[in-house]
Parts: sequence; C-alpha cells; structure tokens
Amino acid sequence: MKKDHLLIVDGMALLFRSFFATSVYGQFMINSKGIPTNAINGLLKHLIAVIEYTKPSHVICCWDMGSKTYRNELFDNYKANRPEAPIELIPQFDLAKEVVEALDIPNIGIEGYEADDCIGTLTKMYENDMDISIITGDKDILQLLNDTVNVLIFQKGIGNYKHYTKNKYIEEFEIDPTMLIDVKALMGDSSDNYPGVKGIGEKTAFKLISQYRSIEGILQNISELTKGQKTKIENDLDMLHLSRKLAEINCEAPLECLIENARLNIDEDKAFAIIKDLELKGIHTLLNNLSFVEEAI
Repeated sequence: MKKDHLLIVDGMALLFRSFFATSVYGQFMINSKGIPTNAINGLLKHLIAVIEYTKPSHVICCWDMGSKTYRNELFDNYKANRPEAPIELIPQFDLAKEVVEALDIPNIGIEGYEADDCIGTLTKMYENDMDISIITGDKDILQLLNDTVNVLIFQKGIGNYKHYTKNKYIEEFEIDPTMLIDVKALMGDSSDNYPGVKGIGEKTAFKLISQYRSIEGILQNISELTKGQKTKIENDLDMLHLSRKLAEINCEAPLECLIENARLNIDEDKAFAIIKDLELKGIHTLLNNLSFVEEAI
C-alpha cells in the first residue's frame, strides 16, 4: 500500500508572495464588489501547482495569527522592522482562508505562535506515520528536514521549487539540517530582526558550526578560535543564547489536528462557487485539471 503523504502549506508565505508578484505592477485585480483578489488568485494557482507536483493524500494550510508571538516577549524588537500590511492585502487575509476552506483543506493557526511553529508541530506529530512535504519561502523551515520530511522553497514563477531532502541539504551546506538553528544563533536574521553575534556573518557561522557541530562545541573550544571570533562571541554571549531560542522552530505548539479532516478531497461545486463569487480568473481550468490528477493517484 502506498504510504500517506502530507503536504503542509505555509499560507502566509504563499499569500504575501502572490500579492507582491502582481502589486509591484499595480495589478490588484479588483472585482465588481470592489475587493482586491490578486493575492488570493496567486495563492490558488500556487496551491494547485504544488498539489500537482507533490500528489499528496493530505493537505493542511498554516497561518500566522496576528503579529505578536511569544518571541516578542523574549525579545522586544523581534520582527519590529516589518512594515504594516498594504491596505489592498488586508481584506484578502480572511478571504484566503475561506477559499482554502472551500477546497476542504484545514486552516491552522494559533494565537501567540507563528505559522512556522504550527508547521514544525504538525511535522513532529506525523513524520513517523507519513511522508511530509512542506512548501514555503522561508529557509528557516529547512531545520525540519529529515528522512521522511522534505521542503520545497519557492523559486521565481509558479510551480518552480528548490526541492530539499535531508541528503541534499547536507551535500549543499555540509551540516545536519538541525544545526541550522545554531548557525542562525551566530549570524542572526535581519528579516526577523534579531542580531546574533555582532560581526559574525553567514560564512563564518556555517564554518564554525561545520567544525564544532554546535554552540556548546564552540564554547568548549573557544580558545581555538581566532582572537577576533573569540572576543565577538564572548562579548555577545547573552544575545547568542537568546538568538538561538528565537531561531528554533517550536515543535510543541498547542494545536489539535484531526488528520482525517486533511485528506485531499475537493468538492468541485463548492470550490467553483467561491471562485465564481470572487470572480477569480484562470482558476476554473486549473482545478478541472487537478481533478484528473486526483483520479490518477
């Protein structure tokens, strides 16, 4: 019997990516009700393409719930550099979830946690029972790679991915995927706005973790480092440990998920009704083609 295969979708990443791909040209695809639909339209096209690519038996979509999470309590400035969502995107957040729901795909998000934490928690819940593919634009998710979990990182265009397996990651970065957490602790993350160790960049961070395997390994052998590296790390020890906490995906978020509800089974009438209601263009044909894929599985 074919093993079940769960596709976990980073809904936030998909929606933002879809919005900015067209808004940069001023195309918000405003329908007759005055609602912009460019992000929802792109999200659906991406979703259908990745379902065709991975042919999953189950699909779940994860979301951020508001901008504040427990990480803001650990570090005030966490993600403080993020601009407000553009006004044309705001009505599309709830609509996107409605559209996903119309495809009978569960939406999951928890107050105080990021979509990443939901993705990590679901991965740990089901990685022993099924194969898992995660679709995202966020390379932090690569820390979840293992023998049954693979990660697709969006590339330009729809249906193009950098497809990582655990072995491919080790080949490219010469460290185990879980060690990415310690790399990020050293180098920080400008998009999440935490600094890591001041003066240690990506190249040095990867080199040190590749050599010493962990933050603990580095600290135990700190006398072997160059004088500059030693000083930088000793001056920023507190931030190093805090950055590690911020970099690690929380795989114990308090979520409940009935995996039976995630079995992919699109009710075409329901799906086509919402597409018609929102006046989404070019989706009907894609969904039609997808039903052939389902039958072929």
